[in-house]
Amino acid sequence: MILVLTGPTGTGKSKLAISLANRINGEIVNADAFQVYEKLRIATA
Repeated sequence: MILVLTGPTGTGKSKLAISLANRINGEIVNADAFQVYEKLRIATA
């Protein structure tokens, strides 16, 4: 099962994710947009 939580900043997504993971003995994978692009080199033409 894969659950996806999305929503604006400060709405309790992390707290809900931890609660759900504990309840179903699952794992959390974070895909925050700023973390994804942190190591991406930006170039312009």
